[in-house]
Amino acid sequence: MASMDVPADLPKPRAEARPVAPPTITWVTLALMTTASVASLRAAPTMAVYGLACVFLYLVPAIVFLLPTALVSAELASGWSGGVYRWVAEGLTKPLGFLAVWCQFAMTIFYYPSLLAFVASTIAYVIDPSLASNGVYTAIVIMVLYWTGVWVSSRGTKALAGLSSWGLIIGTLVPGTILVVLGMVFLGQGNPSAAPMDSSHLLPQWTGLASLVLIVNNFLSYSGMEMNAVHVSSLKDPAKEYPKSMFLAMGLVLLIFILPALAISWVVPADQLSLTAGVMQAFDAFFAYFDIGWMTPIAAIMLISASLGGMLTWLAGPSKGLLEISRSEGYLPPFLQKLNKFGIQQNILVTQGIVTSVIALGYALIPNVSSVYWIFSTITTQVYLIVYLLMFVAAMRLRKLKPDHPRGYRAPALGLICSVGLLASLAAMFIGFVPPSQFGSGSVWSYIVIVGGGLLILGLLIPWAFLKFRKPSWRTAEAAAQSEGDAA
Repeated sequence: MASMDVPADLPKPRAEARPVAPPTITWVTLALMTTASVASLRAAPTMAVYGLACVFLYLVPAIVFLLPTALVSAELASGWSGGVYRWVAEGLTKPLGFLAVWCQFAMTIFYYPSLLAFVASTIAYVIDPSLASNGVYTAIVIMVLYWTGVWVSSRGTKALAGLSSWGLIIGTLVPGTILVVLGMVFLGQGNPSAAPMDSSHLLPQWTGLASLVLIVNNFLSYSGMEMNAVHVSSLKDPAKEYPKSMFLAMGLVLLIFILPALAISWVVPADQLSLTAGVMQAFDAFFAYFDIGWMTPIAAIMLISASLGGMLTWLAGPSKGLLEISRSEGYLPPFLQKLNKFGIQQNILVTQGIVTSVIALGYALIPNVSSVYWIFSTITTQVYLIVYLLMFVAAMRLRKLKPDHPRGYRAPALGLICSVGLLASLAAMFIGFVPPSQFGSGSVWSYIVIVGGGLLILGLLIPWAFLKFRKPSWRTAEAAAQSEGDAA
């Protein structure tokens, strides 16, 4: 239609320079992309300890957190490019925008040790299952794998990162399906479930706030929806197709989370379940029962490949976003802004690696590996929740301050959706300071100090220090020149 308005004698170069329509994707494709980036088997053991009640504990955060996050981030992404920094900077202030992008990066500092602890316990089931509860072994594996990942990422190698594209199939769908099918056959043959499966156990037993603490980990399980929201403009009819895509993704994510967790609870008693090795405990039990123990290494390799592929993708992603913002605004000192000959932010990765190695020592120093895993997962969630708190507030302010700004998608009842997400995030942050019932013998105050200290130092004090002590010279020459040009 547009070509009919172009004069016939227009030179060919101008005709070739006409804007090309952006590629479109179907809402089903977007749903699968979202499912691939959110769903994982890693969190299944955490919820399996609740047996049938895990259904309730997955549904609640899906409704009050997953759905609001998906809809709100879709509106923001369709109106403002640049991710969470741009959204918060436009809706609130630039310093708060930096806080948001910092927390998005900083949460990975505790995310990697917990992810690689899962990998370590999985590897243990191929070598020697008793190693899964060995803190020194876990710490060594974390450091070796992380520094290997830094070396790969710092060389700009993208081949191995492609493993993450197959993560949904290799490391989630196939082993998850095997786990559920074996579990159903196991029960179908008349074997009793290790966890009660009657209607009286649909809700978690109430023993105070500690009985609901594991729900906090599900907020982290559902995080990352804002990263896929950038694709909303690629839909043919975002207003209609995006909600359908998100509801389908939410259904698929819930199935992937709930069914394997139930399968684990059928065969591994809650008091024997490891939060890091629970998936392999279930596989080991099922394979032993069906006399197919030779499949244990195969299942382990599938889980390991998907986790390592995901780590390589995450390793460069958030740190690159932080680097780009810092180079243009001068938020980080020049040392952390330097690039190596491959154009990779190596100094950030190495600095992060040193901190990650120190954190990994926690597995060697604290006797209970599951306890360390849970504490690190909680700190990760607490830091990431700051991002969502800022995002929900920014979305409401942008709707109020810039109601006419072009948006490819407008979330219905935005105020209500943001309020629900905001209150859910605040509640999750509060509950995160309560030790779960499994840690009743430990010191409550020690738990609060560790989690609160991690949140305060990593999520607030460090970014405040960067903002407080930053200098004009921290901005790159290119950014300074561009700023002067804009001002002129």
